[in-house]
Amino acid sequence: MASFSLRKLIARASENWLVKVISVFLAIVLFVFHRMSAMESRFFSVPLTIESNANLIPASPYTRMVRVSLRGDRNSIDPILEDDINAYIDLRKYETEGLHRVPVQIRKLGTAQEVGPLEITVDPMEISLELDHRASKSLPLTANTRGSVEEGYDLASQTLTPSQVTVDGPQRLFANITELSTAEIDLAGRNADFSLMVNIINPDPLLVIRGNRMTEFRGIIQSRVSVRNIESIPITVQGLDPKFAVELDIKLGSVKVEGDQGALDSFEPPDTFLSVDASAIGQEGTYTLPLEVSLPSGLNLVRQEPLEVLLTITPGSGNDAL
Repeated sequence: MASFSLRKLIARASENWLVKVISVFLAIVLFVFHRMSAMESRFFSVPLTIESNANLIPASPYTRMVRVSLRGDRNSIDPILEDDINAYIDLRKYETEGLHRVPVQIRKLGTAQEVGPLEITVDPMEISLELDHRASKSLPLTANTRGSVEEGYDLASQTLTPSQVTVDGPQRLFANITELSTAEIDLAGRNADFSLMVNIINPDPLLVIRGNRMTEFRGIIQSRVSVRNIESIPITVQGLDPKFAVELDIKLGSVKVEGDQGALDSFEPPDTFLSVDASAIGQEGTYTLPLEVSLPSGLNLVRQEPLEVLLTITPGSGNDAL
């Protein structure tokens, strides 16, 4: 009896078997389609990081950002942050320099580790990359100044601290790089010493500047010094006893002075500008005395002629200077 029931069940199941198979297939397709239609997608870009050994590093430009596509249940993919997806290329397996095609890989972090099912695709899927041996070089820094200090002033000196930095990068790049420059330093209108922190310009993104990539610029500003020659200045004798008369072997002198241009232009030598102090002379005779220069504040003596004067002292009629 049981055998008869089983045969009857199998007979019924085999009736219209093709229609039943098609029905099951369509049901599966509809189920999958429903699941697919219920899934949503998100797109964003993330930085591409490099994982390399100590020997070979990128030597050609490469994309720094890749496009990531997330597909899954909306409630599952919405909480995923961009920082939860790490896109990277692994260079540690490469041992020779030259051109290589390197796959872009994805690593799930944070919230993304707990989401499932989750479909992740990346564009591009691989990149072409030149590899070269890692090198290091110490390069001097130069200050990139622009503009001029205030009229009447000069940039007397400048320093950078540090004055050189160490740079890492592919060996081939160092052939044409002998120094690094700072960002622009504006001198316009400055009339006093100053210092500031300034960025060091990286000439190639494949290079890495060690440290904080900054240097301190210090500029020393000084008032511009001008020079003026003054000729044919009368030499006077001061403090001579009126009972004596004096005769000078040189009656005119000259000086070279330096200072602010405005002060030099307006300066007029007074009557006692070049003088000889004869107050210590107590008798007739000849005396060689130093020539004294009376300079006003702000002017400096560069040269004078003569340095000393020969005086001939004779009985006089009360004149104290000739």
